Amino acid sequence: MQPNLDALNAALATVNDPEIHRPITELGMLKSVEADDQGVVKVGVYLTVSGCPMRDTITDRVTAAVSTVAGVTRVEVELDVMSDEQRAAMKKTLRGDEKENPFNKPGNTTRIYAIASGKGGVGKSSVTANLAAAMADMGLSVGLIDADIYGHSIPRMLDALDAPTMVEGMIMPPTGFGVRVISMLAFKPGGVTQPVAFRGPMLHRALEQFITDVWWGDLDVLLLDLPPGTGDIAISAAQLLPTAELVIVTTPQMAAADVAVRAGTLAEQTHQKVAGVIENMSSFPCPHCGEPMDLFGTGGGKLVADQIAKVLGTETPLLGQIPFDVALREGGDDGKPLVISNPDAPASMAIRAMAERLGKRPRGLAGMSLNISPTRKS
Repeated sequence: MQPNLDALNAALATVNDPEIHRPITELGMLKSVEADDQGVVKVGVYLTVSGCPMRDTITDRVTAAVSTVAGVTRVEVELDVMSDEQRAAMKKTLRGDEKENPFNKPGNTTRIYAIASGKGGVGKSSVTANLAAAMADMGLSVGLIDADIYGHSIPRMLDALDAPTMVEGMIMPPTGFGVRVISMLAFKPGGVTQPVAFRGPMLHRALEQFITDVWWGDLDVLLLDLPPGTGDIAISAAQLLPTAELVIVTTPQMAAADVAVRAGTLAEQTHQKVAGVIENMSSFPCPHCGEPMDLFGTGGGKLVADQIAKVLGTETPLLGQIPFDVALREGGDDGKPLVISNPDAPASMAIRAMAERLGKRPRGLAGMSLNISPTRKS
């Protein structure tokens, strides 16, 4: 029995490219489909580049999809490589003729959160990585920009250490736990130990390239892991992504809270909203007696939220308190986010609750370009 060609094409239309997350049939990656009377199906697939790191994944996905069609006894996948003209056509399909900031286009509904802190050492990157993984696990399409150009750490935390694929100037970001990740690590030949010696304008340009040169696709949520403080990157992020809302991470310690307030009140100058405050390393029950232990003090998160609200004149909620858990740090070192490896841990449940609150919060029209013009009634 010879498999039906229309059924084969329909099955192949369900195969998404693992980096672009669009059907291979839409991207011009399907080269040919042939079937014989014995049920043997030969599928030709164009790879975007010859060294495509996802070749095995594409082969497996094509084989699995075609195998579901009635009459198929064997699937043979033959890989080829796109020509320059084909890659240019695919780029035009994805991005059009002009390079632009996709998050500032009229009608864009991606929720953008810039995760900030006043100082280092409060666990901001760990919180960001786990928030991203939790949101992706909820079924959202999530992107994460490691905007800490000097101190990038997100790729290790999400096990997204693969080099991105370049297609006609477009950067296809690696994925970790369903999160698309871009970081300065991918552009350092010397690896993690190579320092980044950038001045202000170069920092701005690097962030701009992360936003405009990377193929993000249609994201529900974009997170930025900002460096500590209120320097160049924080200002550039506000300029490049004016609809981004700040999420401030602090610890319960008063000294840390005082500094965190500055990161939040920067919004007064950058004209951003503050989505809320996260208190990390909060109290946790003693393993022996069950009494709460406050290793890093108490009340810092509430203090930051109240002081930011007072300066900005708007409500600034305390989004949640994450109990201290050494496994949160260990998961970051091992590339296994705690929210995935142990979703029932108290710290995981706190982060998941915040991810639910931020990830599914309806977005209003404030700050959005509606691309309309007033008309005068005659």
